Amino acid sequence: MTTPASCCYRCGGSLETLPLPLGRLDECPHCAVQLHVCRMCTFYDQAVPRQCREDDAEDVKEKQRANFCDYFKLSLNAHDPRFSREDANARDQLGALFGDDNKSPGADDADPAAAAEDLFR
Repeated sequence: MTTPASCCYRCGGSLETLPLPLGRLDECPHCAVQLHVCRMCTFYDQAVPRQCREDDAEDVKEKQRANFCDYFKLSLNAHDPRFSREDANARDQLGALFGDDNKSPGADDADPAAAAEDLFR
């Protein structure tokens, strides 16, 4: 049984191919983040203490890690576009720091070993 409207809290990718209920170690088929997490639960609410509206649920410190909560109920509106923007910004910063990852191997005529040796001269 699948829920067509369910999507990953992080990337927004569809989870319709995953069987329900989600297993504790199920991952998003698009971005590989764990899904049986507080951020994917209908009881998750940043505005309340412990960020959980279920009073009987045990306190979970890491809201983005798989847990054993028995009150977990898959949220249909858990996607937060901010995560996608943060990932894109991090990739852009890494690209700026370490160079463009889109270059094809061998695009530079310089010998990589020679370039590494130049670092120590």
